[in-house]
Amino acid sequence: MGWWIVLTIIILVIIIDILQKRHTIRHNFPIIGNFRYLLEAIGPELRQYIVTNNNEERPFDRDQRRWVYASSKRENNYFGFGSDNDLELTSNYIIIKQSAFPKNTPTASHPDFDPSFPLPAAKILGAANDRAKAFRPKSVFNVSAMSFGALSSAAIEALNLGCHLSSCLHNTGEGGVSPYHLQGGDLIFQLGTAYFGCRDKDGRFDPSIFRDLIAKHGQIKAIEIKLSQGAKPGHGGLLPAKKITKELAEVRGIPMGQDCHSPAAHREFRNVDEMIDFIERLSELGGGIPVGIKSAVGQLDFWSELTRRMKARKCGPDYICIDGVAQSTGAAPLVYTDHVALPFKRGFSSVFRLFASAELDQNIVFIGSGKLGFPEEAMLAFALGCDMINLAREPMLAIGCIQAQRCHTNHCPTGVATQNRWLASGLDPRLKAHRLANYMMTLRKEITELCHSCGVCHPAEVGSNMISVMNDRFQEMDLRELFDYDHHWGLVGLKSRDFLGNLHRSCSGDH
Repeated sequence: MGWWIVLTIIILVIIIDILQKRHTIRHNFPIIGNFRYLLEAIGPELRQYIVTNNNEERPFDRDQRRWVYASSKRENNYFGFGSDNDLELTSNYIIIKQSAFPKNTPTASHPDFDPSFPLPAAKILGAANDRAKAFRPKSVFNVSAMSFGALSSAAIEALNLGCHLSSCLHNTGEGGVSPYHLQGGDLIFQLGTAYFGCRDKDGRFDPSIFRDLIAKHGQIKAIEIKLSQGAKPGHGGLLPAKKITKELAEVRGIPMGQDCHSPAAHREFRNVDEMIDFIERLSELGGGIPVGIKSAVGQLDFWSELTRRMKARKCGPDYICIDGVAQSTGAAPLVYTDHVALPFKRGFSSVFRLFASAELDQNIVFIGSGKLGFPEEAMLAFALGCDMINLAREPMLAIGCIQAQRCHTNHCPTGVATQNRWLASGLDPRLKAHRLANYMMTLRKEITELCHSCGVCHPAEVGSNMISVMNDRFQEMDLRELFDYDHHWGLVGLKSRDFLGNLHRSCSGDH
């Protein structure tokens, strides 16, 4: 009789696990999945006896993942008993310098308090080139390029709805616009080398399809030409045939039953002038829509030539998104992940220095991408000159990713990076959308508080003198010296003074 009771309990647990949607792992792996949450709950106690500490795992350590998970669930994301980092003996340790006269952040009882912590960009995207559809992004933090195909339909739907709830932009990735991108969130349509979603039968860019796409979807606010990404700079992409469904093939405009290759280079342009011509053509086809470029940083000759031609022609990309090597969701050959292109901080500062020297930095919205979804990393990026930050893997964590690193196998256990219907069915888009929104709003909250601690109101006012980097010899160096910046580089210019003036009137420090 006892065995029947045990069997009944097991069956009930399986049914309960499958029917619930709050925890994807339990839905996809009944009974066994519960052990993951048990181990997570007692992890701090166990780690007193297990050698791996909170800062050793990669690409995201345990502290970082815990902070994202807690923030996305609106749980307590504080840490107790002091830092477990070795501040004085760790190389490249980031220090944020607070002001002796900080500003007060409104609390819940104050009439100016907004729980979403809105933080719009200081620059208007497209204004410098007089685009008819220029606009001010509502959030300095947005979701980076992750294609339908690389991610599941449920994950894309969760990301887009989460962007809608938190007033963020959602980059489509190069896989085209799917129905799951149309849940209310504004879009940046990414145009990769295969021109998915606007290509002809030969894989070439089709201007009529592109024009119709932009006209059909008012949610598309900007276009992004992808030159390269951090996962595999200078290398083409591959979507295996086993991940290609009928729906995915229709969205991308590709045949079923064969691997989908993205070439390494664009066929519509081969040099800087041709690229600028293509940018202007896309904006015209889109009725004056802003157009930007995304790239990892390798040989600097391209960026030097781009600054020269933009200054001579007085046109070019409305924004530049710099991606860091190894800071991408895409699967790639190991050598590309580890050794091709520059890491974000060095790559971004090298490019920004060229544009600032040419006095073009105020004409471009600079976007940083590459593991910047944590307050200290974001503050450093803003100090280097970023106007906005795009996030990919951190939003994946917010909607359930557990860093299983099986994105390339189609067997993602949380249903995020897979086309397996059973695994994806465990991801509830509505629930996870709120998790993403919570994470984005928490990140804006902490950045707002850090800005106020530094005595300023907006990340555009965070100067390179407000951030220091420590080495393992008890020495510190501020970013201005470390990256060879002039004193005013990275700060907002005169064109954004009206916006900041209005912000300062509501950020008086008298709360």
